[in-house]
Amino acid sequence: MVNRKELNPGSSPRAAFGARIRRFREERGWSQEELAMHLGYSSQHISAIETARKPPTLPFSRKADRVFGTVDTTDSFEREWRDMRHGSLLEGFPEYVSHEGRAAEIRLYEVGVIPGLLQTPEYADVLAESAVKRGAITTDQALERVALVAERQASLTREAQPMVFVVLDESCIRRPIGEPAVINAQLKRLVEFAELPNTVLQVAPFAMGARRPFNLPLYVLTMPDRSLMSYAESAHRGHLERESTFVLPMLTAYHQLQAQALSQAESVAMIEKLGKGTP
Repeated sequence: MVNRKELNPGSSPRAAFGARIRRFREERGWSQEELAMHLGYSSQHISAIETARKPPTLPFSRKADRVFGTVDTTDSFEREWRDMRHGSLLEGFPEYVSHEGRAAEIRLYEVGVIPGLLQTPEYADVLAESAVKRGAITTDQALERVALVAERQASLTREAQPMVFVVLDESCIRRPIGEPAVINAQLKRLVEFAELPNTVLQVAPFAMGARRPFNLPLYVLTMPDRSLMSYAESAHRGHLERESTFVLPMLTAYHQLQAQALSQAESVAMIEKLGKGTP
């Protein structure tokens, strides 16, 4: 074939997706123009997807599933897209995020790093770039992580804004991430977050010691129908829990954490001191 570009499916998830689209197309004896007609896209778009010059989208993946008969199968194009989009995230977290965007109340506790909902773009970039340097994720996945941070924060400004309760372990605000300008801007962002009418920000100081009920990050959502769900993670996996028998004890422990943590005024004062370089 003239101008046929050889594909390397192993070079990236995007390339693997494109190579699979080409294989399915050629198995049916279709040209790019014919597949474009079935999918409702241009042949140039099909070519860009197949050669990994353009990333696939969720609508494209769903249309491909309908055309190729792979809807709701274990090897559907939608599933491959979701794996590619969220492949660097812990199990359960993408599903959690989908519920977070609709929650009436969000409660979270974080250790070591500022949580995504409160991160500045620069802070998020440093974390993502560090993961790339360690070989934990690809550059594309790093870009997707940063984009996800922005998407989650945008959900907080929706018409029915959720109440957001945040407790940060003191390690979150004392851990240096990036250049001084990055962490200083991040600390300023925390203070601004605390001033919002629908937020509560507290710091769990090191002095709490054994009184701190959690050692790992925890998220608890209250949905508009008042149902509860929680998300907790370890270093290797995350777990989304909907059973109230398990979620209610976590909510109770979260309230105990809030009672023992610094007040919002005390927390903001500590953050502002750190921003000024005061221990």
